[in-house]
Amino acid sequence: MAVLPFVDVKPNGTVKAAVVWLHGLGDSGHGFAPIVPELRIPADAGIRFIFPHAPEQPVTVNGGMRMRAWYDIKTMDLTNRADEAGVRESAHAVQQLLDQLIADGLDSERIVLAGFSQGGVIALHLLARLPYKLAGVMALSTYMCAPDKLAAEATASNKSIPVFFGHGTQDPVVPVAAGQQAFHALKKQGFQVSWHDYRMEHSVCAQEVADISSFLQRLFMTAKEN
Repeated sequence: MAVLPFVDVKPNGTVKAAVVWLHGLGDSGHGFAPIVPELRIPADAGIRFIFPHAPEQPVTVNGGMRMRAWYDIKTMDLTNRADEAGVRESAHAVQQLLDQLIADGLDSERIVLAGFSQGGVIALHLLARLPYKLAGVMALSTYMCAPDKLAAEATASNKSIPVFFGHGTQDPVVPVAAGQQAFHALKKQGFQVSWHDYRMEHSVCAQEVADISSFLQRLFMTAKEN
């Protein structure tokens, strides 16, 4: 499988870190790219933002319409919403992209994996299963695929890294309880999760953008100074 195509937002100067940010259903890498200047991260942080495009596929709940999706959704019932085989296939493709960044010379501990909605499902799946350590993970308005397999499949590689959960309390697409379920499942397995909720629906708000900026600066700017 070829490495996923992506929107590449490079910093001025040397690349010192990277954020790989996965979009939601029906969106593309272009959807979140405009958030970079809104984060107001100092230029000397040297953060490269990579926004991969999910492949196009028919989505059952949308009448079989083809759109960019990390996996098929056969039902809106959260227990069976994520097509597990599709999640694993996309997780493999995203891991290939991470592997390529590392092969190109970027330390894995200078990479943050982020995902919104469907993209967050992939990010959480990889958080628990990657063989190497990342800098952190951001799970935005999302839930977990196959939480019943977490205990058996989780590696220890990323149990010590910070995991930022952000969710809207009025989310009609992914209920806040689904995000909390994923949060508690990871916490039970020893992951370092933090919870942030916002008065919003299935979206991103200004306060969340500010909190994400602080999260990234804490990870990358502090590490730079040590």
